[in-house]
Amino acid sequence: MSRIGRKPIPVPVSVSVAIEPQIVRVNGPLGELYERIPRDITVAQQDDELIVTRPSDRGEHRALHGLTRSLVANMVEGVTAGFRRNLEIQGVGYRAALRGSDLELALGYSHPVSVKAPKGIEFEVPSPTRVVVKGISKQQVGETAAYIRKQRPPEPYKGKGIRYEGEHVARKVGKRA
Repeated sequence: MSRIGRKPIPVPVSVSVAIEPQIVRVNGPLGELYERIPRDITVAQQDDELIVTRPSDRGEHRALHGLTRSLVANMVEGVTAGFRRNLEIQGVGYRAALRGSDLELALGYSHPVSVKAPKGIEFEVPSPTRVVVKGISKQQVGETAAYIRKQRPPEPYKGKGIRYEGEHVARKVGKRA
């Protein structure tokens, strides 16, 4: 019993897709990405859409089907538009600066914290308290942004630290007299 995904993945004209056994390669204007897919899940191209199918309705197959569909859709979006993650730095004297392609953070430690840009990732610092992580791989952008945030996570008493744009930090009341 073959099931077709409910949402086919639209493929823009500027993107080329190569489907090999257990590997899907997506090439677009911003670069190339590839992903290994599970043996039971099949990906096929029909006209300007990608169709992800599963062999049965077993829970394992349904989970892999959704995962594969999301990964392939993110690859198509990444090579066409790319991904970005915005970070805010809050705290007196906390700031970021670019040193070549690397990011240098002053976070209240006795030394500056340097973050090297992984291959495929680009940093922007529009202001000293804002950092933008850009790239074509959603996973790599998220991991890099999480690593930067981990250098000084927001603390609950004063709210100082690095947070994602729009992230709400639950504040605590300090000690009372």
